[in-house]
Amino acid sequence: MSLDSLNPQQLEAVLHTEGPLLLLAGAGSGKTNVVTHRVAHLVGSKCIDPERVLAVTFTNKAAKEMRERVAGLAGKTKTERIQISTFHSLCCRILRADIEHLGYKRNFSIYGASDQQRLIRDLMNNIKADHGLKPDAILWKISDAKNSLLPPEKFGPFMRGDVIGEMAQKVYPEYQKSLKSYNAVDFDDLIMLVVRLFDEFPEVQARYQDRFQYIMVDEYQDTNTAQFTLMQRLAGKWNNFCVVGDDDQSIYGWRGADPGNILDFEKNFAGAHVIKMEQNYRSTANILNAANKVIEHNQKRKDKALWTAGADGEKIGVVKCLDAEDETRAVIERINHNVRTKKMAYKAHAILMRTNAQTMVFEQELRFAEIPYVLIGGQQFFDRKEVKDAIAYLRFMVNPSDEVNLLRILNYPRRGIGRTTADLLIRTSVSSKESLWKVIRRARMIDGINAKAADALEKFVSLIEEHKRWFRGGGRLAATAKDLFSAIGLEDELRRDPDSREKIERRIENVQEVVNALATYEERDGKPTLSGFLEKIALLDRDEPGSDSKEKKLAKDAVVLMSLHSSKGLEFPHVFLPGFEEGFLPHKKTVSEGVDVDEERRLCYVGITRAREKLTVLHADTRKKYGKDEPRELSRFLAEIPEDVRQEEARAGFHLVDGEEELSMSDMLAKLMGDTAE
Repeated sequence: MSLDSLNPQQLEAVLHTEGPLLLLAGAGSGKTNVVTHRVAHLVGSKCIDPERVLAVTFTNKAAKEMRERVAGLAGKTKTERIQISTFHSLCCRILRADIEHLGYKRNFSIYGASDQQRLIRDLMNNIKADHGLKPDAILWKISDAKNSLLPPEKFGPFMRGDVIGEMAQKVYPEYQKSLKSYNAVDFDDLIMLVVRLFDEFPEVQARYQDRFQYIMVDEYQDTNTAQFTLMQRLAGKWNNFCVVGDDDQSIYGWRGADPGNILDFEKNFAGAHVIKMEQNYRSTANILNAANKVIEHNQKRKDKALWTAGADGEKIGVVKCLDAEDETRAVIERINHNVRTKKMAYKAHAILMRTNAQTMVFEQELRFAEIPYVLIGGQQFFDRKEVKDAIAYLRFMVNPSDEVNLLRILNYPRRGIGRTTADLLIRTSVSSKESLWKVIRRARMIDGINAKAADALEKFVSLIEEHKRWFRGGGRLAATAKDLFSAIGLEDELRRDPDSREKIERRIENVQEVVNALATYEERDGKPTLSGFLEKIALLDRDEPGSDSKEKKLAKDAVVLMSLHSSKGLEFPHVFLPGFEEGFLPHKKTVSEGVDVDEERRLCYVGITRAREKLTVLHADTRKKYGKDEPRELSRFLAEIPEDVRQEEARAGFHLVDGEEELSMSDMLAKLMGDTAE
């Protein structure tokens, strides 16, 4: 493996393998190249047993890319034995092997958001409080507690009058009890339960500590308390712990990420070596100078500055617009100009926004201008109702204790098992202390269940048991799933929906895609099982599954619309940052609540450093609020961009001649036609 392509700092990072190491990798500094060369160096040049190397990142896409690039450097045979995975995949593997220590069975289910919200809703109804709160608000509090490693007995509202926190305090203990009784865990449990496993069973922790002699974590600035604690435990024996990240790109505080983990690395890991990777291979000098000057205003950060050996490039364009519509026209005019005169592709342009509310006007005007665009985000494949309904059947086949999914499928598609019957079954289950499935199997013996409902329940039990045997038989997973969906009449149920024919057909195609996904899994996995398939889709990245994946959208020749948060890790030749105003960036919530604007500034920094060749920031004089025009104030971040790297540009419909605005040809014609009409 050649290391000739690495710069001095990158080479030092690859060769420094012993002891704690912090790689401060600035935006566009080639960190993926360094991480993959470092792993390949360990198993190749240093001949470390691949099974003793652990590399952890945040997304399946990043893990897959790392695995492929290491294989190209060190060979596929060695790479297959390296544990390269996400935090949650790593913890899932540990729990599949050792969760029985905590009183769970190994065939536990992993509940997604819809399962969690359904369970929380039921628990809130049991409390019978006149709360008017939404389950997802309670779930957010519980998730935050788990990410902070707070079990139910240690959780409480953070402030007086926190009604959501007070309800969460009541629900959280019952939620955890219910999950365990269903032999289920949620996404946050995966990490919290591993930490608990290590706490209560030191011999299990010692086994994993001994195994992983070299540990690397990518995007370390995004770790929360639970992830930090997990890695600290695993690295406890050998202390060969390398983390890669950039505190200036820590933008996920709202979901628990703690930039203090990277800022305090030298305190937490004695004798840590620090290497700064500041050479940027992405952006022009003017863009980097703007980014450096903006982020310098944050006090709590590691001192570093991006630089490039490349050209200065164009100055940052600053466009003052009249209102939101004028701002949109200014962007569209520039995109059309680049496509027609510079022969740039549509996909070379990205419009990055701080809030989802900014998206609508851009979508509307791009459609009107007949410019193709893709919106990154929105509802994903495995979040769709028809897909979740189909998957619920498969989950219950694997885990008969999973009562949340059992109740979801009990009368879907409709089979004559009404709410009254379901309530009676649940009450019987509670009073007899039997599982709901056992109660359903003897439904005909229960007082109050009529013959029609009993017949429907017996047919349901027979259908489930028959297909469960087929799934257990091994192989033919996709064929069995197809037969199951046909037997329950899922397609007929979807056709009964009073929606448009186009939407119904799309939903039917989505169910067919579940079967296709199973078939693909069978082809690729050496020992395919239904539980293995369900685990894979439970651990999928939010933007990864289905036909609407981020990668497929970005491959299209279309303008990209996305949030600033979603843009991290991406780059585009021309980036537009609309809404460069107080209230948008920094966000009004940050300002109104008196919160430190450091994270908003980091978000601005991320947006600036997505641009390779040209950056255009736009702001409006007024915007409508409830139908009335309101004045807007320029973002404080614009004043932090040096004047020598930015220049004022004319708004839509105008071009500059000797520093003065002139009407464009189209506007001149429109004006002449208007004069003639008058």
